[in-house]
Amino acid sequence: MTRSTCEVKGWVRELMGRHPLPPPPAGGAERVAARALRNILVRDQVPVSPWDLSLDPSVSLDVVTLDDLRVFVAVCRAGSLSAVARDMGCTQSAVSQHVKRLERETGVALLERQPRGVVPTQAGRVLEAAAAEGISGLDLAVRQLRDLVAGASGYVRVATGATTVRHFMSDAVVAFRQRHPEVNLEFRTVSSGRGSFDALADGTLDLAWITLGPPVRGIEQRPVVELPWVLAVRSDDPLAERPYADAADVRDVRLIRLPPNSASAAHLDAACAESGVRFAHDTSVADWDTALLLAELGVGRAIVPALPGLPVPGAGTLRLIPLPGLRPLPVGWAVRRWDALSPPARAFADLVVEMRRQG
Repeated sequence: MTRSTCEVKGWVRELMGRHPLPPPPAGGAERVAARALRNILVRDQVPVSPWDLSLDPSVSLDVVTLDDLRVFVAVCRAGSLSAVARDMGCTQSAVSQHVKRLERETGVALLERQPRGVVPTQAGRVLEAAAAEGISGLDLAVRQLRDLVAGASGYVRVATGATTVRHFMSDAVVAFRQRHPEVNLEFRTVSSGRGSFDALADGTLDLAWITLGPPVRGIEQRPVVELPWVLAVRSDDPLAERPYADAADVRDVRLIRLPPNSASAAHLDAACAESGVRFAHDTSVADWDTALLLAELGVGRAIVPALPGLPVPGAGTLRLIPLPGLRPLPVGWAVRRWDALSPPARAFADLVVEMRRQG
């Protein structure tokens, strides 16, 4: 795609305002842009190959495609050419060609090969940040245009954990379908908060339901509810009849471990450390529901959030004992920008909040 002269001149003026350069030679806006980019990379001490310094300033980036940039961003985030190739269903060589084209056209090394994968160079990090922002903006614009064309229809893409829809969204899903029958809801299970943030940043998803944590650049987090912790045990357990338990009461308890790399497990570990308690673990599970099932079967004890819909102190052979001394678990929405959400996505997010705060 060929850029207009006005676009290129505007870009060059912006760059030259931040990095003053000598008067450019004649040769057209594209030549000016190429020389400005090269000089900025050198002036900022971005590592370059020896032949970069003699690069013909008439070089143009017109042959670079949006797919090149998408693949490059994916490689930077995955740290692996082969992993991106698997996700794309293509060969590693095809992924490498996208990166090589960018390196050839920019004249700088963008990736550093290491024994176990790749990492972006300083120049690569600059390009990744700019490309990710630009791609996200373009994807957002395309979605908004689709929403304008579709009117009341459209789609909402939501990242969830393994048990999120069941415990937090089931009533909202039913109500949303009744109010917006033409809108498609797409739920995608994402195994980590980092994966959710990456998908939001590159426009793959609209919303993500997460355990809230420290601020993440380019992501807005909004709390919805705080979940108190409970100790899940079988009804014949010695602790089963207690109305509540302090952290000290379960100091020597061996627990079924929540997913070790999850934000909820990290929050629980931090909350226990504040109370001076550390636990041993017998078994590790992938989600809260499995931990509850194993506790009900008598395989072990588990500390889990008091999920919506769970009866406390419990029913059947499962008992849930409140742990009021542990700091609650905050959960809620993460988005790239609230003011840029499509009307259907905003409606669904607001409906989940409404349903959760009602009870």
